[in-house]
Amino acid sequence: MVPGLQASSGGAPRDAQAPPGYARWWGAVIGVIAAVVDTVSAGWLGVSVTMGGEDATWWLAAYFSVTCATLGFLAGYVLDLRRRDRHIARLVQTQMMTINAAQTRLAQSEKLAVLGQLAATVAHEVRNPLAVIRSAAQDIADQLTPGDQDARRSCSFITAEIDRLTSVIGSLLALARPLHLERHPVAVAEVLDRALLLVRGTADARRVPVHQRRPVGLPALDVDADLVCQVLIDLLSNAAEAVDADGEVTLEARIAEETAEDGASAGVDIVVTDSGPGIPLELRQRVFEPFFTTRPGGTGLGLAVARQIVEAHGGRIDVGERPGGGARFTVRLPVAAPERAAA
Repeated sequence: MVPGLQASSGGAPRDAQAPPGYARWWGAVIGVIAAVVDTVSAGWLGVSVTMGGEDATWWLAAYFSVTCATLGFLAGYVLDLRRRDRHIARLVQTQMMTINAAQTRLAQSEKLAVLGQLAATVAHEVRNPLAVIRSAAQDIADQLTPGDQDARRSCSFITAEIDRLTSVIGSLLALARPLHLERHPVAVAEVLDRALLLVRGTADARRVPVHQRRPVGLPALDVDADLVCQVLIDLLSNAAEAVDADGEVTLEARIAEETAEDGASAGVDIVVTDSGPGIPLELRQRVFEPFFTTRPGGTGLGLAVARQIVEAHGGRIDVGERPGGGARFTVRLPVAAPERAAA
């Protein structure tokens, strides 16, 4: 069954069933009413029909009724066909979009499978030598005399670059390895406060204020708090690096505007906005691709890992434009069921 189509009691997909055709019957009824009205109007005007010396007005009305009902039925039948054709066209378009999305996800899964093999090889072959080189560089720096600043800077450069490569390897492994979620109800405020605390060093170093907005009474999230916090830290760090010294970053949480079929909330939206240059429209579909980056020195893995984490929770992450200029990332996460949140 195509995703998004639910089976009805009759066995056919509910959304695939054509809407009931009532136009033909309404056409027949309107035809009969029109014939009767015409006959009555003709009687009021003094028009009478006789046949063999007897009044045949109602016989003529019956004939007109059958004729008009038939014409009305046929006209309604044509309208029903056109309505059904439009419904089928919309259904085919929806199914094609679903198929295209499934193909995209399949291609992404194939990329991640290849990337997983590559990451495992890189981690095995590179991680240990890097640790040895870093340790050696630190030992050399510790043995240098205070006046040997050039050698000390070189050792510091080596250490920093090894840390960057180690971070890249860690991102590769995070993207490639299957996620194991440990979901439990957690308050939105707890996740936001933890992310803000861990990103404060980056924001303070760039002198970028991070404003927080969250209404009271948000439902608890049904998430792995550690992984969601990782997503928010990455988004906040990117936002802080994208703005100038006089810019700002905002972290906001709110109830999702959409609702589920049962009337419950579709989730909670956590929005990260910045006053930086923003992301061009033509690049917004690519920012979540592995290794795609517009930032000098970036690896292009942070947002790919973030999307993987969010989608593993059954949520979604979108990128858009901040009112007034800048980027806006929206992370939609599921809420915990009331009985789980109360437990």
